[in-house]
Amino acid sequence: MKRALAILLMLACLMAGCTQNYDAYVPTGDGLTNDDAGPSSPSGGDDQALTLTYYPDITLNPYLCTDFTNRVLFGLLFQRLFVVSRDYRVEPMLCKSYQVSKDKKTYTFYIEDTATFSDGTLLTAEDVVASLNAAKASNYYSGRFLQIKSVALSGDGGVKISLKTPCENLPILLDIPIVKASEVNENRPLGTGPYYLDNSSVNPCLRRRTDWWCSAQMVVTASTIALVKAESTTQIRDNFQFSDLGLVCADPGSDRYADYRCDYELWDIENGIFLYLACNEKSSTFSDPEVRAALTYAIDRDYLVSAYYRGFARSATLPASPQAPYYSTTLAKKYAYDGTTFQQVISDKGLKGKTITFLVNSDDSLRVRVAREIKKALESAGLVVKMKEVSTTLYKETLLYKTYDIYLGQTALSANMDLSAFLYSSGKLSYGSIDDAATYAVGLRALENEGNYYTLHQMVMEQGILCPILFRSYAVFATRGLLSNLTPARDNVFYYSLGRSMEEALIPNET
Repeated sequence: MKRALAILLMLACLMAGCTQNYDAYVPTGDGLTNDDAGPSSPSGGDDQALTLTYYPDITLNPYLCTDFTNRVLFGLLFQRLFVVSRDYRVEPMLCKSYQVSKDKKTYTFYIEDTATFSDGTLLTAEDVVASLNAAKASNYYSGRFLQIKSVALSGDGGVKISLKTPCENLPILLDIPIVKASEVNENRPLGTGPYYLDNSSVNPCLRRRTDWWCSAQMVVTASTIALVKAESTTQIRDNFQFSDLGLVCADPGSDRYADYRCDYELWDIENGIFLYLACNEKSSTFSDPEVRAALTYAIDRDYLVSAYYRGFARSATLPASPQAPYYSTTLAKKYAYDGTTFQQVISDKGLKGKTITFLVNSDDSLRVRVAREIKKALESAGLVVKMKEVSTTLYKETLLYKTYDIYLGQTALSANMDLSAFLYSSGKLSYGSIDDAATYAVGLRALENEGNYYTLHQMVMEQGILCPILFRSYAVFATRGLLSNLTPARDNVFYYSLGRSMEEALIPNET
């Protein structure tokens, strides 16, 4: 049936003539359908026919793997201390209980004492410490540890995390897969999830554990999940359209993206990738904070999302995901697109006809196209824009030597939207040398108490430290009706909850 639907749809498209149109530092969604449906019971799973894909030559180690196709499997193989939903709600998973010091600089986590790995061995605090330290040393997760001083055993059977600065919501950063301590460097480490990788035959598969330690409500209930070897994004797309793949994850913002033209259910998953403009404070044009701050009015973000990202991104006027609780829609409106305002500032400052150098990484063709669109907007306001499109190595050198006026940057923000790396001169993302001690201090206070994010974002925008543009998303395609109740979250396609709240797990301090 699936093959027939795909062929019929492609023929219809042809007959109608229709067509479908990270920088140096990378510290690390949302359903489009069935948002209100809950996960199904795991009973009766033997009848669910689900096939997934992965690249067998790419590691399945969660700290070393950066490929989103392989990372789809991680939600079934591994569990985390905490899980984070697509709307940034945090819930305990492997953490049974936890305690926070009064100064919010020390957290102690106690582990579920019945949790087991797929070989039957009990999860220990040593496994958690080893896993988190492996994540800290990795490129994929290192940004989450910016404010973390150490991860060690607590001495009373728990895991103690010491922080450099107070943090109100550290658990939102701890949705990191946990593996056996002895296997943190292995390509196929064991996890405590509901499935394990069975390599015993020619055709590997995921098998559901009959001894799984918890009884979570899950949308995936199959007893066996076949795995198909992935070779390319086009081959994955073709297997989904004409074969038996049940679910695939794709990046519509990638040069390798292949359009899907068949019957499917579709979700987007926010991936934390943040696109923004930033200025060189030494620039004769953008040394003026008023000019830098006015850049936000030049950018038609909604148009960029629809024209260049196929809708798989969200416009962001503030430096935080619009899905995050830190994002104020009221404040965002104050800095929304208004070409007339930007044009007026350029005129009032006597900058009409002024030439600026716009730096962009030429190895990212989508970013180049977006930069050229932004160039048109800047030139329509009276500036003369000279594009500097250079490969990654020269791009990084140019950022360091500051031979530009503005640049189009891209990085992955952690789930707590920590901006520290932007806010002081030695920060890994502070290429423009815009160093403001007051803003940095407010950034730290925002980590301590999220009520300060409003003030932080206001200061960032008024100083023109950043000009946010959008947050990107991945696309998840699934066979219609197979996984309709899916509720995918960032880096966790098969998100599920144990139904416990943070309040239930918190051990109150003695007064």
